[in-house]
Amino acid sequence: MADRQSQCPRSVWRSPIHFLAFGFGSGCGPKAPGTWGTLVAMPLFMLMSSLPWPLYLGITAGLFVVGVWLCGRTARDLDVHDHPGIVWDEIVGYLVTMSFAPSGLVWLLAGFVLFRLFDITKPWPIRRFDKDIPGGFGIMFDDVLAGIYGAVVLWGIAEGLSYFF
Repeated sequence: MADRQSQCPRSVWRSPIHFLAFGFGSGCGPKAPGTWGTLVAMPLFMLMSSLPWPLYLGITAGLFVVGVWLCGRTARDLDVHDHPGIVWDEIVGYLVTMSFAPSGLVWLLAGFVLFRLFDITKPWPIRRFDKDIPGGFGIMFDDVLAGIYGAVVLWGIAEGLSYFF
């Protein structure tokens, strides 16, 4: 069933759909696949960060729509509701977190930490949506919510700091 580890189906290396849903294979990382998927999102964000804000949001929204299909199809193919290795949702969730982020390495890392915190802890109502919404939309939506939580906190920190500096 798996070639690199017990949670990484061979189809990840054979199917372009599964390869993308697994975050270009990052979901096959040795532990914490969501963290590996978020790491893949960081260079993508750096490439997109200089885009005009409407274009950035449009691309992020497009990646969400594509992700609903990719993740839903992969989950169906693997016969698992939300395989831990499916990390396209983490990629999009991180991009959502970074939507209003200031420039700089500190903010890149702060966004990473905040997104992972909200994605892992799944505060209300994220956990409920994670359990109650089926298919690709459900896989994607909880991470977009975690991304929104991260974006709000990141923006709040940046605004708070602007009063002092």
